Amino acid sequence: MSCVNDENFVAVALVINRSRDGPAFVFHYPSHVPALSNLADKAKNIDAEDVLFERLSQPAGAEPAPEPSENRGSVRDDHYVTESGSQVVPWEHVAGFPARDLAGILTPARSYHKRLFQLSLDPLLCVSYPIHVPENGKWKKPKKASKAKAAKELDEGIAPDEPNPPVRVTKAEPSKEKAKEGKKDDAEEEKRSSMTMFNLVFFLNPKKHETRELVDSLYSNIVKKVNKAYQYSQQHSEFVWKESKRILAAKDRAREEKKKMSALWKELTQNSSLAASMREIYDAVSQNRIATLHLDTVDGILTPSVQIPVPLFVADLPPEDDERHRGLWLTTANALLSQDALEEPGFLDRNFALLLTDDEKKIVAELGNDRDPTASSMAEFARLSKPTMSFYQVGQSNTLTLDQVRKYAQHFIFWRRAMAIPPLHPRDIYMVSPNCDLERLSQDAQDWQTAFPLAPPLPTFLAELSVLPRPYKFITPSKAHRPLYLRMLAWLMRGGWVTQLCTFAYVVVWPEILYEVDYEIEAEELGVATSVDGTDTTSIHTAQSTLDGQSTHSSLTSPPLQLPLQQQQQQQPQQSQTQAQAQPNMPNPSTTSAAEHSAEMARLERIAMKAHRELADKATAHARKVAPVATANPSLNDAPHLAGLTPHIIVDPKKATGKESRYLSAIARRFKDEEHRSAWQLMCKYFDGRCALERIALQEDMKRKKTWTLVTSMREYLLTTRHW
Repeated sequence: MSCVNDENFVAVALVINRSRDGPAFVFHYPSHVPALSNLADKAKNIDAEDVLFERLSQPAGAEPAPEPSENRGSVRDDHYVTESGSQVVPWEHVAGFPARDLAGILTPARSYHKRLFQLSLDPLLCVSYPIHVPENGKWKKPKKASKAKAAKELDEGIAPDEPNPPVRVTKAEPSKEKAKEGKKDDAEEEKRSSMTMFNLVFFLNPKKHETRELVDSLYSNIVKKVNKAYQYSQQHSEFVWKESKRILAAKDRAREEKKKMSALWKELTQNSSLAASMREIYDAVSQNRIATLHLDTVDGILTPSVQIPVPLFVADLPPEDDERHRGLWLTTANALLSQDALEEPGFLDRNFALLLTDDEKKIVAELGNDRDPTASSMAEFARLSKPTMSFYQVGQSNTLTLDQVRKYAQHFIFWRRAMAIPPLHPRDIYMVSPNCDLERLSQDAQDWQTAFPLAPPLPTFLAELSVLPRPYKFITPSKAHRPLYLRMLAWLMRGGWVTQLCTFAYVVVWPEILYEVDYEIEAEELGVATSVDGTDTTSIHTAQSTLDGQSTHSSLTSPPLQLPLQQQQQQQPQQSQTQAQAQPNMPNPSTTSAAEHSAEMARLERIAMKAHRELADKATAHARKVAPVATANPSLNDAPHLAGLTPHIIVDPKKATGKESRYLSAIARRFKDEEHRSAWQLMCKYFDGRCALERIALQEDMKRKKTWTLVTSMREYLLTTRHW
């Protein structure tokens, strides 16, 4: 995912369209947006409404963009008068363009309502999600919907990917003056809504190779969600329109007073929560932080939060020049999850635990100061959740339900206070991560010594992990030290210093089993009963007798031949003879049909005899084949009759059909006792190269030692590999 920073994220601006006065450029942040290199020379407008380029480059009656001689491309903070005597207002030019012309081209038609709107002003790129007034011309929805439904609308609008995004509505008592003003405004707006569209636009300056990824990331995570949050506040309290009027009025007064731009922007961001929210969006997103908006509406304060999710892990080693992903947790635990696994109820609950990214006491203390009703439950969740306990295990406590555990876990992860990892266990194998950031070793070694003063130095401990892959419990001095060493392991996992070495497996079908299944299928086609111990229950003579019987049955059930020609002629009515005499030139149909029938029957008889011979030949060949014999180690069976057969890999046993399904059944029959046969049928779905064998015990709620004993008994039919 491309990183958004202050180099490729230039500014954010709000544009509205009014039914009487047309488009207006309400506010932008940061205040000073200089013209980018070659922007004025290469401006290209690809607006769908075919706005003329001339209007943008040389608008009628408009002054050129201010270009102080001392610093071309910068923006002046104060007003100044040109040689022609006209006043140049610093905020009326943005990125070298007149703001009112930008407002015109950034007011797309209704066809772009709630759709990606992208405009290129090379090298500037504008991205937005325009919101138009409903068809009835009224922003406000009827007040029939419940508060719960309204909150749900806001949740879905801001963070559809998060089941419970952090959105709060704090009720505030408006002042009498503000309430009176609000009622008056509401009455006016009921008659006619002055704002017909608003559009929060993001100005980008991306590099060519990162344009698509940057736009997709910013649009889906920020642009779309913020505009929906504004839409919600506009529909319920006319927030965007009222704040826009206040900002535009303040700018008009500042123009007359010739107020400096810096002073005006400070005043607007202090007095307008809409302007302050735009400042928060730019500052937070450009610094890769979570943007928490505070929209002070008549109905209360809304605090939606948006962010571009930061990567918590990588599934493969990043390129050497990729410093952004250096030091991240290296794992395929998340990347290899199949869609079937994600949709399976309880899969994530049993396979993942919560690892806090900050000190537990600090997080609990912060939650203790929070007045939110759920803060106490979340604090209890932070205390109960351990990196050694799955979500399912935490949900078994009498304090929290499993639904609460899921909700709070997603909340902590959203706020970057935790990450989901497979539960830590002393029987699992951990190694030094190939993606660890060695440049942090010196500083982290000091932090390690502070956190664990009696532990070996960090370089020594990492060297110990690197000696030989083995279960973590063998590194622990004693069982009494195990809790401490698991906390040390969590510290290392949090810093990306270690990763788990997991085992993955595929089902391998050896030639012996391939031959056995093919032999069985052929015997079934011939009607020959077989057993895997090497004996046929019927001989070739019995098979031929069966085929003979089938042939006799076939001849008995075939259509009977018609009577000889003379008998047919004797039994024909006199009327038929009269008709034949009346048509001397026509061929005799009885004679013709009898000849054709005889030829057809002869042909069918030849086909039947040929099929009979082929079946007999197949039965003979089958009887001459070596009967399949089950051996203790099919992988070592190099019998001559298996020459030319290559082992077959079943990629996904859950989707096995046809022969692959029979291969799995044939393997199950190889196990002597019922327990191993049942275990094979239960566990083979995990042998898909995606699910780590270490997770089977978690998913099936089994003892790890018992699970590994059963898996070890199946090793003859598994092709295994190890990686993170």
